Amino acid sequence: MNAPDPVDIIEAASPAPRRSRQARVAWGDHVVTIGGDAPVRVQSMTNTDTVDVIGTAIQVKELAQAGSELVRITVNTPEAAEAVPHIREQLDRMGIAVPLVGDFHYNGHRLLTDYPAMARALSKYRINPGNVGKGDKRDRQFAMMVEAAARHDKVVRIGVNWGSLDQDLLAQLMDDNGRRAQPLDAKQVMYQALVQSALTSADHARELGLNPDNIIISCKVSGVQDLISVYRALARRCDYALHLGLTEAGMGTKGTVASAAALAVLLQEGIGDTIRVSLTPQPGEARTQEVVVALEILQALGLRQFNPSVTACPGCGRTTSTTFQELAKQIDDFLRAQMPVWKAKYPGVETMKVAVMGCIVNGPGESKHADIGISLPGTGEAPAAPVFIDGEKAMTLRGEGIAAEFHRIVEGYIERRFGAGATAR
Repeated sequence: MNAPDPVDIIEAASPAPRRSRQARVAWGDHVVTIGGDAPVRVQSMTNTDTVDVIGTAIQVKELAQAGSELVRITVNTPEAAEAVPHIREQLDRMGIAVPLVGDFHYNGHRLLTDYPAMARALSKYRINPGNVGKGDKRDRQFAMMVEAAARHDKVVRIGVNWGSLDQDLLAQLMDDNGRRAQPLDAKQVMYQALVQSALTSADHARELGLNPDNIIISCKVSGVQDLISVYRALARRCDYALHLGLTEAGMGTKGTVASAAALAVLLQEGIGDTIRVSLTPQPGEARTQEVVVALEILQALGLRQFNPSVTACPGCGRTTSTTFQELAKQIDDFLRAQMPVWKAKYPGVETMKVAVMGCIVNGPGESKHADIGISLPGTGEAPAAPVFIDGEKAMTLRGEGIAAEFHRIVEGYIERRFGAGATAR
């Protein structure tokens, strides 16, 4: 049997993009396209009390500056609905054009009807079909929300969640399943209910006059394999733009790893147009951490480029000094902190690769592959640190000020390569 051609293996591993409809989420002249040939977008959500106009506006600004392209806020009371236009005004005064998404449950039909200024100030509505009403109220209250979206030409995310799934639909599917000659297991029926709830609601929204391009769908669960199964089924059955994310992903490492595991599989298969990483903040942790993780997932997959990448070795018995760890963190923190300014000042800087290595084994090689890199001395090595720029050894640093000197070299390199007077490489 002949061995497969390595080129064929590589090509077969490349993601096959799913062509979806394209939604346009806008505020003023600022438009965020979702789906179609647009890049995968990053979303987040505030955890402030929406009634706190200043606090909510500040957190929206922080999330937007961290890289969130849409920010969702809770709209659960008349007071929150009244606050939304003021939050939008505060953001406009701060020069933050990020579109706001209203998160509605239970009483969204009434709020969107009674507070038209709020309905206009939002760029997108999130509707949960499981929480729009019970019995004969469900269709009427869903229609009120969709009609508001159509009236104001807003995008709607029909967001099904297995924690608030339409229980009447689930019971009906369970009954139908019980009459099968070979019944499916309960989890498969739950998958069916999630997908059917989303697609039936989307069909109903279209019947009510909502532009199909203004429909985005999500079916959120909290298990990695469950999410993969549901979205594969969803992607086969519709061409709506899809929002991905584990619901209640968890805290810290658990939430980060689970989100990365689930989203990476689907995104690699070309499924997903926008993502959120729903992390539970650890005590003292910034809300922006969920945005950082989302950006890292997309960048690690090669789908988008947000920040210069820093390659650093993990350390071993050859690197008993922590100098390279400290320098790697310093450079990484510095690059992230500067990116809001650099994005405008240095176009293309997000593609830069920096290497901070700890010894002679891989240090010079990794540094040569980076745009700019430094190979620090390992245990027992001569106290010298060669610096490589664009693949060539440029200088060797010595003494106590290696970290500070390398910092200055990085800044100078960015100015020369990406500044206004830089020439194309």
